[in-house]
Amino acid sequence: MPYFGSEEMVKELKRALSNPNVQADRLRYKNYITKVIRYMTQGLDVSALFMDMVKASATVDIAQKKLVYLYMCTYASDKPDLALLAINTLRKDCADPNPMVRGLALRNMCNFRMPGMTEYIEQPIVAGLRDKASYVRRVAVLGCAKMHSLQPNTDIDGTIVNELYALLRDPDPVVVVNCLRALEEILKDEGGVVINKPIAHHLLNRMKDLDSWAQSEVLTFLLRYRPRSDDELFDILSLLDSFLQSAHAHVAVATLRLFLQLASAHPAVQADALLCTSAPLLATCGAASRELRFAGLCHVQQVMRSQPGLFGTHYKRFFCGYSEPTYIKFRKMEILVELVNDENVALVLEELRSYCTDVSPELAQAAIAAIGRIAQTYSEKCLDILTGLLALKQDHITSAVIQMFRDLVWFCPQSTAAVCQTVEACVDSPQDSEGKQALLWLLGEHGDQISSAPYVMEGYIDGLKTELSSAVKMELLTASVKMFLCRPAETQDMLGRLLHYCIEEESDVCVRDRALLCYRLLQRGVEETRKVVTGPKSDPSMSVLTGRQEEPISQWASTFNTLGPLSGCDLCPQTAVISAADQPSSSAEKELLPESTDVTLSSPDDTEEEISLSLGPPLSHETFEKMWLDLEILQRQTMGFPRPRTALDTLQAALQLVKIQTLAFTPGATVPWKAYIYTRSTGTLILAELLQGDQHAPGIDESLVVSVKQQPVNQHAIRGFVSILKGVLQTLNVDSS
Repeated sequence: MPYFGSEEMVKELKRALSNPNVQADRLRYKNYITKVIRYMTQGLDVSALFMDMVKASATVDIAQKKLVYLYMCTYASDKPDLALLAINTLRKDCADPNPMVRGLALRNMCNFRMPGMTEYIEQPIVAGLRDKASYVRRVAVLGCAKMHSLQPNTDIDGTIVNELYALLRDPDPVVVVNCLRALEEILKDEGGVVINKPIAHHLLNRMKDLDSWAQSEVLTFLLRYRPRSDDELFDILSLLDSFLQSAHAHVAVATLRLFLQLASAHPAVQADALLCTSAPLLATCGAASRELRFAGLCHVQQVMRSQPGLFGTHYKRFFCGYSEPTYIKFRKMEILVELVNDENVALVLEELRSYCTDVSPELAQAAIAAIGRIAQTYSEKCLDILTGLLALKQDHITSAVIQMFRDLVWFCPQSTAAVCQTVEACVDSPQDSEGKQALLWLLGEHGDQISSAPYVMEGYIDGLKTELSSAVKMELLTASVKMFLCRPAETQDMLGRLLHYCIEEESDVCVRDRALLCYRLLQRGVEETRKVVTGPKSDPSMSVLTGRQEEPISQWASTFNTLGPLSGCDLCPQTAVISAADQPSSSAEKELLPESTDVTLSSPDDTEEEISLSLGPPLSHETFEKMWLDLEILQRQTMGFPRPRTALDTLQAALQLVKIQTLAFTPGATVPWKAYIYTRSTGTLILAELLQGDQHAPGIDESLVVSVKQQPVNQHAIRGFVSILKGVLQTLNVDSS
């Protein structure tokens, strides 16, 4: 919106700029030019002064030239005819003896975004590329990219490209980096700048002459080069070694990405590089800039996927600060859960408990969820904290705690009794739909252990007309049927009222269909209903392995130091497997059975062929359980010897060496003893159960029995897998004896 009196103000400025007395007084003349720029930046249209400002560029005052050039670049697109008149002035300045004037004129002439400018700026740019002053060469190199952007569809000028490649050896480091950027822009349709061996080694040798941002830029370009031999590789890594601990985090992270990519065939070198870069990454997590701090946390979380213990001793660095934004606190809590061990679990839980009473309900619920994840390993300590939180009697806390109880009962069946006792003593019911669903699931699944379960459920049934969530209604139907199967006398009447309302009066189609399904199941009989409604129970004697399986660095190295970790595009393969498990079996099989293999071992049973085992992406416990229940046992073999008496960690490590992953096991003194393992071989997924002390097979109580399932079936792969497994177990037995 123009200012009031703007026309009068522009006329006054025009009179002043054309006044010979004002032009004779340099200071006064410059003050009027400054006024023009001030009004221009405030939104006043001063384009009528264009020719007067062009005349003002004929001065030896550098500051005045900068002001006039800024004005001309702003209004060149609005006054294209008058801007062409200013070209001659700028071209004359491009030949000025002062290199600062030459550079300013060339830069601003390239900023004229008008059609037909290429023919005017091409000759000054070429002359600028050969100028003796480094500042002019810097501007000319970037001017090449600007000239190309004015006419992107025209053919690439080979002379300009050759000049830019030659300037990569310029003594000025800024010119070198500007050449890389300009070539990348000009050749983007052809794949960008080509980094061959001479260019790569030249850039590596010039690294110490560059500033920090230029170093980061060059390291990104060096990702395109592949060394031709191990000797050349280690020479390059030696040159880059000092940059891993750079004081500038962006340089250290860029160097680490280059290390991870170049040393992809040398895991030990990658591990050493991660260790060297841990200090700069930790420093980034404490940066003053919130954005930089969040980026550091995301990259630390990415590194922990392959090196979970790398930051274990620095867990206090991830405690949340009072003034930190919520998105940083969420990320820190996720990292804290990954860093929990026997030594720091008490301190971490105490810290998380303090977050549970935060004024932000979202943050409080996230802290409770973090405690719930830790409870899968340290259930007793976490149960006491979660039970204490119920005494606060706040709706969002109660809802989150009930949801964690539901998850804990599923993952840790041994805590069912304590959870049921706590739920029965809880007098406050959750008010949100997620909390209600969790409570109803607990009541339906374990109603036989909660004495007040039917009466709590009756309250929900009586208030069904006021319930708005269809998900709660559907959960209530399922839970009521489960309750009827275990406590029919107390539930029969309320179940009848619930089914009648949902079938006759409910308007939601999904709820009505669920009610009809339950009604028709009950018509088929109690046993038929029990088969459909009640699912498999978790084995209370099984212990879920703590933490997450270590992933190969190659799975995330390509997205390191990009926006992938920040935007969530860099998903954990475990997440991808869980998502695939919910799809039809054909797509799930494609996700679970990659084509690549990592290790090749010979099978004694078939010396003409070889068995290839691969770790691949880890399986989630839910996916393993689903596949184990769906598949048939293809082979059951008695090993003829008991399980190794070594520590369970030693057994897990030995299996990992031969590309066999351990999912879960029972404690060492438990009878019967079980362990579940899996691996991949030539496009097939192999699942196996190790069992000792089977009460149904008393003759082989002391022998280890292996049951194998597979999808798709490959008998040769099964024979090779059993042979490899037997060899590992025998070796461990010999060592332990």
